[in-house]
Amino acid sequence: MIGTCEAFVLAEKLGLDPQRFFDIASKASGQNWSLTSYCPVPGPVPAAPSNREYAAGFATAMMLKDLRLAQEASHSAGAATPLGAEAQALYAMFDNLGGRELDFSAIIQMLRGDFKNILKTPN
Repeated sequence: MIGTCEAFVLAEKLGLDPQRFFDIASKASGQNWSLTSYCPVPGPVPAAPSNREYAAGFATAMMLKDLRLAQEASHSAGAATPLGAEAQALYAMFDNLGGRELDFSAIIQMLRGDFKNILKTPN
């Protein structure tokens, strides 16, 4: 998901329309499940959480739990998983910013620098 989100952020910064980018990437080497089934931008995939204000289909808290378990398993097995470790760190940051209950695809907001929708508010 993080790679897909980064690609959309780059496309946005380059001035590409998100639907046009989706249309191209979903038929090229960029095609993947998180793009075509769980698109992190509203519009291209109607059933995606991005079209429901990132209401959790699979919450960030659950993704972070799974990433931690995967890292524990990789350490136990002596397998190097630097990208998994980086993904865990990014999701931990997103969780700490307030994204815990949002769908894991909402990490695009953090990658965009759009913190207004995820920052924890003081009680």
